[in-house]
Amino acid sequence: MLAIDPDELLLAYRLGVFPMAEHRESSGVLWIRPRERCILPLDDFHVPKRLARTVRSDHFEVRTDSVFGEVIRACAGSSPQRGETWINQAIIDVFETLHARGAAHSIETFEDGRLVGGLYGLSIGAAFFGESMFSLRADASKVALVHLAARLKAGNYALLDAQFPNPHLGQFGALTVSEREFERLLEDALPRQADFYSLGGASGPGATKLPSGPKTTGSGGGSSVLQVITQTS
Repeated sequence: MLAIDPDELLLAYRLGVFPMAEHRESSGVLWIRPRERCILPLDDFHVPKRLARTVRSDHFEVRTDSVFGEVIRACAGSSPQRGETWINQAIIDVFETLHARGAAHSIETFEDGRLVGGLYGLSIGAAFFGESMFSLRADASKVALVHLAARLKAGNYALLDAQFPNPHLGQFGALTVSEREFERLLEDALPRQADFYSLGGASGPGATKLPSGPKTTGSGGGSSVLQVITQTS
């Protein structure tokens, strides 16, 4: 298995390039720079009404960076719905290294103490590069995405990259932009400062304390998360 240098990976993302393996057992990776890019605008992030009810119910316990390794391996696993994945051992290894450095993060959803969904990605400056999601229960990964969007908005992120255009993401307000437009957005976001752990608690009666800080767990605070998303800048 050919190793990926973490610093070279960070440089690649700064240039708008990311790695993908041809399949899970590939020894190397391909370096991809799409002509069209999918982004999720944080100021116009849309939560469908039915999903908002699920988020507000706090049915899932939502955690941040508590089981990164389990999340990326679950994303790498094949399933009847998506077949073979593009995440090989080299990608897992380099992202675990970057997670240890504080650059790669996961949002995790639990049901009755069991990990049932989540996502992971890479944070550089005020840009977050969403990599992959998995779900073992209906809406488990979607809830994680809503919590991610709230966390990024609260932390003054400017860009949420979703890589390839995907009809599934249209319900959240995803946009397809040209390579040149993505470069412009990336150049604006990279030098800026953002805080992945800035999301705090809401005030008022019955407010729920949200997860804040690495390796922290919490009940989720779905209503407060939705409030953050609906705030306009």
